Amino acid sequence: MTDKPVGPPTTTSYEAEPDQVGRVLLLYSGGLDTSVMLHWIQENYGAEVVTLTVNLGQPDEDYSAVTQKAVDLGAIDSRVVDAREEFASDFVLPAIRANALYGGGYPLFTALGRPLIAKIAVEVARETGCDTIAHGCTGKGNDQVRIEATVATLAPELKVIAPVRSWAMGRDEEIAYAREHSIPVKGGTESAPYSIDDNLWGRSSEGRWIEDLDCAPQADVFQLVTPPEDAPDQAETVVIGFEEGVPVSVNGERLELVELIDRCSEIGCRHGVGIVDHIEDRIVGLKVRDIYEVPAAQMILTAHRELERLVGTIHQNRFKENLDAEWAYLVYAGLWWEPLRSDLDAFMNESNKQATGEIGLKLYKGSATVVTRSSPNAVYDAQLATFSESGGLFRQTAAPGFIELFSLQSRMAWRLRNQGK
Repeated sequence: MTDKPVGPPTTTSYEAEPDQVGRVLLLYSGGLDTSVMLHWIQENYGAEVVTLTVNLGQPDEDYSAVTQKAVDLGAIDSRVVDAREEFASDFVLPAIRANALYGGGYPLFTALGRPLIAKIAVEVARETGCDTIAHGCTGKGNDQVRIEATVATLAPELKVIAPVRSWAMGRDEEIAYAREHSIPVKGGTESAPYSIDDNLWGRSSEGRWIEDLDCAPQADVFQLVTPPEDAPDQAETVVIGFEEGVPVSVNGERLELVELIDRCSEIGCRHGVGIVDHIEDRIVGLKVRDIYEVPAAQMILTAHRELERLVGTIHQNRFKENLDAEWAYLVYAGLWWEPLRSDLDAFMNESNKQATGEIGLKLYKGSATVVTRSSPNAVYDAQLATFSESGGLFRQTAAPGFIELFSLQSRMAWRLRNQGK
């Protein structure tokens, strides 16, 4: 153990002063950053460390190896929490009902996961007697906002440290530190080609050529979705069923939500669906480029939006688009606990009570196109939609009077603005 580090004074109520740190709950992935952090916290703070790894559906993760590595590096306890069901029901499902896309393309999978991870961190920190929570976010990203805002909201008695944000180590320095202290690096490699984040709702990649706007997507980045040009030449139709906005079936087979998302992801990956090349405005002021692989999200959100259009009136559909965008912004910005977000959820839940039905999607070489629609609540009448017929609720002879009244103010205003011309 060494003397407590001396650094600049903290600027917030929740940042930990060095002499306040006794036992740390470290959000731990087993990768380079968090493995270096585990050793660095012990070395620089003389603190005990408990690690927490949260399973949100990350593929191909060996959690026993992650916990063993943490213990080997000196953690006094190493916890893994399987939060897939909670993530799907309490975070992803509200996003589906809100058709949540930030900036028109990002389905918020990381933004949805961070407040849940931080909430679980608070619970485990209290259980294990930790006074501080440590995370591996940098000062350039949104995740620091999402995690720290959650901790400060739910547990004002706990403090936060963010070593990656404060230490003067780049990636090369981290690798050198790991070598010096015999810290094995996840996967057995010291320089992963991309910075990856993933869960059951999607996967993101950053770094290397992605930062060059002149560079087209390179094939080696796609580890989840088949590149569209390599997808099957035969299209496949997938029918997704909903009950009150909740996706409940795929091709007539009822599935629990996690399994349904996994099924859609598997099918979508095969057909190259869900690749998003996105320019994004971060909350911290940066504009960045990300490559997303979101097959399940693209399929389910496309189907859900179409079902809402089918069962909603023109006024409901126009109004809800604005609320959907506001919901997505709040979640992206790390304000999961903002009361307006839960207020919006109340509206989303009510408006989705009519969203029961089935939507068919044709998947073909990267596209997911709506081809069939059905709902007992559809605000649609095939006979009324036929131009050659008239009667019932729609009388074509009433149209001229409607046109005259509907255009009245516009016609009057045009004449006033064009007098004398």
